[in-house]
Amino acid sequence: MKKLFSTEAILPNTGLALVRVLIGLFLVYHGWEVFDAAKMKEYAAWDVFKQDSSPALMVYLGKGSELVAGALLTIGLLSRLACLIIIGTMLYISFFVGHGKIWYEDQHPFLFVLLALVFFFAGPGKWSVDTLLEKHFLKKVH
Repeated sequence: MKKLFSTEAILPNTGLALVRVLIGLFLVYHGWEVFDAAKMKEYAAWDVFKQDSSPALMVYLGKGSELVAGALLTIGLLSRLACLIIIGTMLYISFFVGHGKIWYEDQHPFLFVLLALVFFFAGPGKWSVDTLLEKHFLKKVH
């Protein structure tokens, strides 16, 4: 009970790694639509994309970035770069595809922005390729 009401972190590295993997998998799930031609054609027909010179390209870029950044975040490779891609993509979705109502209608993509900010500042934690690479290269330097 003492730990439950304490202000000290409980397994912070494990908790952050678990959340990072789950968020990455959610993004992969959303980005997987890039392989569904009918769904992509449906998105490209949305009014917000019709004004673009290449609606299909915009839709494929968005879904592709969700897929790639989600996969990178899941395995913890180039995590901060993946976070920047997620932040940019989800801000575009929140404010240009959506209506910028981040407190209600466009809350879902904006939550991905906030979570990506957490991992941008906190780093990928354990269970990440970034951590393995850092340990490997630090051994070679010393």
